[in-house]
Amino acid sequence: MIAVRPATSADAEALAALRWEFRTSPDRTQRPCEAEEAFVARCATWMRGELKAGSPWRAWVAEDRDRGSCIVGQIWLQILGKLPNPVGERRCHGYISNVYVQPASRGGAGARLLETALAAAVADDVDRVLLWPSARSVTLYERHGFRRAGDVMELKL
Repeated sequence: MIAVRPATSADAEALAALRWEFRTSPDRTQRPCEAEEAFVARCATWMRGELKAGSPWRAWVAEDRDRGSCIVGQIWLQILGKLPNPVGERRCHGYISNVYVQPASRGGAGARLLETALAAAVADDVDRVLLWPSARSVTLYERHGFRRAGDVMELKL
């Protein structure tokens, strides 16, 4: 059984290892530029800091309760404050990142993680949520109401 719960700083090592798995999967075109051990240590340190109270980041994990509550997936949501607006728009934007579920645990866990993050975004008065999907994940996001936005501009430096 898969359960979704908020991530804590105690989860940082497992989440960093999943991040490595996600970003180095065989379908990725870019190869890692640092060793796995070094990356996981660096990423876990960052995640521990961002999972503390007061951070603009929030994360949730999918745990497989049949495997001793092993963490098999994650999603991260960053809340970005907006300048005050006199026209009644909501006060924040949201950015979803690092949505990943191990292949053996797919089949609903990603949707549950996404629904949890979107419910938190609504509670945090988020105006819109942005993300950059992988080709495989587009249909998941479309099923949850995401649309490609032609008005988004990006400058890659």
